[in-house]
Amino acid sequence: MASTEGLVPITREYLARYYDKYPFPPLPDDVSRLSSELRGMSEDLLRQLSATSGEEMLLLEVESPPPHKMDENLWKNREHIEEILYLLERSHWPRSLQEQSTPEDIEITNVLGELQVKLLSTLKTLESFQAKNADNIFSTVMSYMPQDFRGSLIRQQRERSERSRQTEVDALMSSGGSIRERYGLLWRQQMERRRQLAQLGSAAGVYKTLVKYLVGVPQVLLDFIKQINDDQGPMEEQRQRYGPSLYSLTSMVLSIRLLFHLSWGRFERKKLEKQTLPVLERAVDVYTAEFERFLKFIGEVFANSPFFISAEDAGAAELSKKDDYKEAVIPAGNTFEDIGFRMEYMDPSGEITLILPYRRYESSQGNFCACMTGCYKLIWDNTYSTFFRKSMRYKVDCIPPVSDIPPPTAGAP
Repeated sequence: MASTEGLVPITREYLARYYDKYPFPPLPDDVSRLSSELRGMSEDLLRQLSATSGEEMLLLEVESPPPHKMDENLWKNREHIEEILYLLERSHWPRSLQEQSTPEDIEITNVLGELQVKLLSTLKTLESFQAKNADNIFSTVMSYMPQDFRGSLIRQQRERSERSRQTEVDALMSSGGSIRERYGLLWRQQMERRRQLAQLGSAAGVYKTLVKYLVGVPQVLLDFIKQINDDQGPMEEQRQRYGPSLYSLTSMVLSIRLLFHLSWGRFERKKLEKQTLPVLERAVDVYTAEFERFLKFIGEVFANSPFFISAEDAGAAELSKKDDYKEAVIPAGNTFEDIGFRMEYMDPSGEITLILPYRRYESSQGNFCACMTGCYKLIWDNTYSTFFRKSMRYKVDCIPPVSDIPPPTAGAP
């Protein structure tokens, strides 16, 4: 069982500093350009034949902004990819295309087969990413739980819950449920997991005592679970930083799906035009490449992102955000220069003069006027302490001298 002593849940300020080390290379312009081109082609098809009731529902989704939560976007990408793959199955092609009566039809079906392979590969990559991420989160949580029968019971309970959820999904599909209905259920199950965690984190009274002491859940883990679901909690920083790229990819795959759907519904009237299929082919190429690049990147970010940080790191991140403070930890028996509560002056010859005498402070702020040009050294001294380190946060500003304005000379205007 990993120790949680001295740890606090990650904060949004800490994640902001952490994400600074992981900038996501921007999506290529092809993403927005192709998405616009796909929507333009869909509009042309709708001018030829008005939307059906089923198509209107899809159009409404295209016109709506993508979900704000990143994991919901991942589920949406899975849903749209599966819907496209459904259309790309031979049994769901337009009848005339299934017959392949012309060389043009044969060329189209060859391209459709290539697109199917690419999208299926991306779907498997996404499924693997989500499963691996869920396992990593659970493993991290379990590392802070008692490694005895209680931990075994929690693992068994998780396995039973997941089997029960899978049975619910299987029952839906056996009764003729659609892809849309299946993913609606999968997302509801995800939200149910979150609600259960939130209830655990918000435990109070006797229930909290049972969770904390009998089950062995550390308090810091309860705090983490409680805040991680907040709309403006730490994960909002993740959404602000990486969400826009994911939202663009969600919109792109939905535009691909829409054009395929409208084209299939109007294929008997008008086959895929020569310029339409190359655009779809290029769009799938760009989408699958960029989406897999995003998954690889965000997977590395998630793998290295901590759940808990030291109280000193949390405080430093907060102060750094507000006041550009710096942080230093002074071990017992050591000193640290450039922070303060003893000050020395060194002239150009190297001679040292004490400016502010040594004094122990709880905390302090102030200013002084430097009368001589040279090197001023600020020193925090922790040599008197044998066992306890000190965590210092500090900010030093240097204001340049102001020259006196000479008095006006006689006769000056």
